[in-house]
Amino acid sequence: MGESQEAFDQLRLIRSENVGPVTYRQLIRRFGSAARALEALPDLAARGGGRSPRIADEKQIAAEMQAVHKLGARFLFLGDDTYPALLAELGNPPPALIWRGRRDLLEHPIVAMVGARNASAAACRFARDLANSLVEAGVAIVSGLAKGIDTAAHQGSLGKATIGVIAGGPDIFYPPENMDLQRSIAERGLLLAEQPPGTEPRARHFPYRNRIIAGLARGTVVVEAAPRSGSLITARLAAEAGRQVMAIPGSPLDPRSRGCNMLIRDGANLVQSADDVLELVRHFDDRAEAAVRSDEIRGNCKFSNIGEADLSAAQSPGDMSLLPLLSVTPVAVDELVRQSGMSPSSVQLALLELDLAGRLARHAGARVSLSS
Repeated sequence: MGESQEAFDQLRLIRSENVGPVTYRQLIRRFGSAARALEALPDLAARGGGRSPRIADEKQIAAEMQAVHKLGARFLFLGDDTYPALLAELGNPPPALIWRGRRDLLEHPIVAMVGARNASAAACRFARDLANSLVEAGVAIVSGLAKGIDTAAHQGSLGKATIGVIAGGPDIFYPPENMDLQRSIAERGLLLAEQPPGTEPRARHFPYRNRIIAGLARGTVVVEAAPRSGSLITARLAAEAGRQVMAIPGSPLDPRSRGCNMLIRDGANLVQSADDVLELVRHFDDRAEAAVRSDEIRGNCKFSNIGEADLSAAQSPGDMSLLPLLSVTPVAVDELVRQSGMSPSSVQLALLELDLAGRLARHAGARVSLSS
């Protein structure tokens, strides 16, 4: 199938029970390889006071890899040289992406465009024209293949530089009416999925998709959005990642403009043209700085030989003195370090053990709580 044993072990670790993006990254940093992390899972979970997590079956992983290759797709793992540096900056970057099409588009400067599914005809026309102007200027457009603004953004950049991120598996078409568009993006642009083949998109998958859209881009443009919409979640994720948040102003009489107007009121950049967008994302265009940042990020994700001191710490009894400080109310990890008097690495190890034991829930903003 063309994948190495290392890739096989990475995917097996990712698909194992209680191993999310944050836990995966910490396991790789601590143990140096996915194979060694897999061996350590039962002991870590036992120290966390829980049963051993279900480790993904080797036949299941082989079948997934075969299904991905049958689709003409490939895997991109966190730590690979070609993994997008900006996406790796997130606190919870996807450990593995499945891609079809032009992977070189990840090397372009990227701008996200999102908005209402029930967008007005004028807003869709504006989004299509804006996307076309941006790709003509050398920018790639990323969006989520939803109806309305997402579709218009892809249509405006299709055949030039469009990236579609889907919530389900790479073989699932959602929404069904965008089947032809999704196929076109896979052939003429780049299609990305985090979920394995056969995964139907569920409500819980869309925030994960949104964080990929925001994480890939230097900035996010919201064209039309109602309050509390998924587009505003993407904008919030972009702001939390230190990226530009841009919004198109609209009439206060149109409910579909309230989300954008709220963003502008709260500090988002008002944009009305491609030039406005390009001006705001131009400061990211320092290739030397990006290369340094990329090396630093990948250095944190790459496999490396673990030191004897780390092995000793990882094999010592778990420190459950952290438990009294935890409740079902989310608390910042930094606050746990301050109140426990433990070192940051000891706190992270204790949280890792609780996570693998199924006793910990992770929240946005590097906050944790006990599982309810």
